[in-house]
Amino acid sequence: MAARINKKRAFLFVSKVLGKHLPVQPAVSLVSGFALALLLQRELSGVAPDPRLIVEGLLEPATAADAYRKLKAQKWTPPRRLAFIGFAETATALGHSMYDAFAEGCRYLHTTRELIPELTSTLNFEEEHSHATAHRCYAEHPVQGQEAIVLVDDEMTTGKTVLNIIRDLYRQYPAHKNYYVAALLDWRTEEHRARFSELEQELGITIKTLALIKGEMSSAGDPHLSSRSTDIGQRSAPAALEIIRLPDLFERVSVSSLDSAGNRHAAPFLRGTGRFGIESADNEQLDRCITQAAEWLRAKRTGDKTLCLGTGEFMYLPMRIAAEMGAGVHYQSTTRSPIYPSSEGAYTIWEAFRYPSPEDANVQHHLYNVTRYDYDEVFVMLERQVEAEQLQPFLDVLVHLGIKRVYVVMVS
Repeated sequence: MAARINKKRAFLFVSKVLGKHLPVQPAVSLVSGFALALLLQRELSGVAPDPRLIVEGLLEPATAADAYRKLKAQKWTPPRRLAFIGFAETATALGHSMYDAFAEGCRYLHTTRELIPELTSTLNFEEEHSHATAHRCYAEHPVQGQEAIVLVDDEMTTGKTVLNIIRDLYRQYPAHKNYYVAALLDWRTEEHRARFSELEQELGITIKTLALIKGEMSSAGDPHLSSRSTDIGQRSAPAALEIIRLPDLFERVSVSSLDSAGNRHAAPFLRGTGRFGIESADNEQLDRCITQAAEWLRAKRTGDKTLCLGTGEFMYLPMRIAAEMGAGVHYQSTTRSPIYPSSEGAYTIWEAFRYPSPEDANVQHHLYNVTRYDYDEVFVMLERQVEAEQLQPFLDVLVHLGIKRVYVVMVS
């Protein structure tokens, strides 16, 4: 756990498999999505798939890549159609990897904090404890037919976010009665679980929760920490910096976004992220594009120990690319979530760098725990093109981390 800079909730669970605040082997994080998918397949079909590859992938990092390849080759077919919704920003990759565990009959959408003026958000709900509370969904039809709805988050503490989105989904799609909620961690108390039962009775629906770890927790008091960021200082000579624009591999969505000051950012997004909705028929082509991007970037590698960085909501495609860039690659992501760092004892977050988002100067982004791992190089993957002036504060952090080479990759 770590202390969150947030008056609404003073703590944060820091996952060792999620690939957000701490570096992980990318295949380990991808396998965690398959672990949740296994729980869902067992619930849907009544048959428990063999868990050995998943256990191996989560507990044995040295063999995680091989376990993930085998899991990808033996995807499950669900007994009914499923609509997955991953929660931004932390669970965008987790939800996508869970969806990707199924061979057919599925669609995936992740919520977003982006404001896209050309489109109307079809779902709107609040994550009340979050640093950025508003969630939007830009798929024209988040749910179709008689799909069961699968909501994916990294952890549930009270479950309020889940209840908020279920209410909005039911308001728009009252014929859909079956909801599944999947999370790595479920810390709801008996009182919180009772609220789920009450909503089931109120709306005439079923809500089945799935988690790798379940328990109860409580917190009290405020953190006795004061530092909010780590001084970059002059750690070393600036790193060699290269801006890479990938070939035109991924399908783009030509819409713009508005930042918090109303400024328009016209660069296109990528459809393969799931922000606008994707379905099982899209996966084969997306896999090919990921492999091509990974081959292209792998040829740029010069060191034995490489960090790949996703940025904000843009987690899954960078994670998948990192998983195919060869041995010695670790992955994590930047985040909006502000955490107190401390170098004392065994505290989880010992280093925090802060900078204005390249896409919204009024939004602070954070990068945690990168300088103790002796990386030879770092590949930072951005979903969209950004202007040099907007990118500069982030570059100022990256080139003074003490890592020899920095590659900033414009994926779109």
